[in-house]
Amino acid sequence: MSQLHQLKRYKKHLQERYEKLLEMSCSYSFEDESISDLAAFKAMKLKEKLNQVNYLDRELSL
Repeated sequence: MSQLHQLKRYKKHLQERYEKLLEMSCSYSFEDESISDLAAFKAMKLKEKLNQVNYLDRELSL
């Protein structure tokens, strides 16, 4: 159970970072486009990790 708990904590951490980066991307879109693009790129990479963790979580819970 500890691995499942660890995975869920990691998933929550990734989700929070993803949301923060998306918010940052939207808020900087009119001020500094390069910061907005960088935040969007990081969010995209983080979403890939989040999808992998979701897949592992689904496999472990079966």
